[in-house]
Amino acid sequence: MTEALGKFLIGIFQSEHLATLFVSMFPLIELKGAIPIGTGLFSLGLWETAGIAYLGSTIVSILVFFLLIPIFNLLKKIGFVRTIVEKVELIFKNKAQEIASKTDGSAESQAKKIMMWSLFIFVAVPFPVTGVWTGTAIAVFLGLKFRESVLPIAVGNLIAGAIITLLTALVGEYVDVIIYVLFAIAIIMLIVFIVKIITAKPTVENGDLPDQTNADSSAPKKDN
Repeated sequence: MTEALGKFLIGIFQSEHLATLFVSMFPLIELKGAIPIGTGLFSLGLWETAGIAYLGSTIVSILVFFLLIPIFNLLKKIGFVRTIVEKVELIFKNKAQEIASKTDGSAESQAKKIMMWSLFIFVAVPFPVTGVWTGTAIAVFLGLKFRESVLPIAVGNLIAGAIITLLTALVGEYVDVIIYVLFAIAIIMLIVFIVKIITAKPTVENGDLPDQTNADSSAPKKDN
C-alpha cells in the first residue's frame, strides 16, 4: 500500500521533493506525516525531508492566516455550505475561547504573552490535530496580529518537526508502520472533527472573546 501511495504521488507531481512539500501542506498530515513519507516512500534523506516538510507546513500557516476568514466569508454565501462553515468557525472560536480564558485579569501585554505561549505549546505537540492549520486558525480567532502569531507557530512547528525527525531516525526500519499509524490516526481525527461539526452548538455568545484579547473574527490583523 505504501509503495502504491508513493507511486501515486510521484505520478502527480513528477518530483519527490514536490510530493513531500505537498504532503506537508495537507491538513492533519502536515510535517508529522511528510517526514516519514519522504524518507519511507521516496529516496530523500532524513534531514532533506525534514527541511522540505518544515518549509511547506510553515508556508501554509501564512496562507491560512490571511485567507481563512475571506474563504469562510465567501463560502458562507453558498446556502447549503453556510451551516457547515459556521460550525467549523464555532469550533475554532471555542478553542480560542479556552486559551483566552487563561488571560482573565491580565494586562493586555501579559495576555498576549500567555496566548502566544499557549499557541507555541499547542503546535509543538506532534499530534494530528495540534499542527499549524489548527494553531493558525486559533490565532486568527484570538485576534492576534501576524507578527504575534508567526513566531510561536513557526517555532512550535520546528519543535514538532524535530520530535518526528528524531522518532523517524530511531525507528526508521519500521517507517512503513509509522506511515500506516499516522494515516489511521488522521482518518480517526477527521471522523472526530466531522462529528464535532455535526454536533456543534453555540457556546461562545456572538462569537466574542474576552475584552483583553481585543479579538475580531471578521479578519486577521496585519502588522502596521
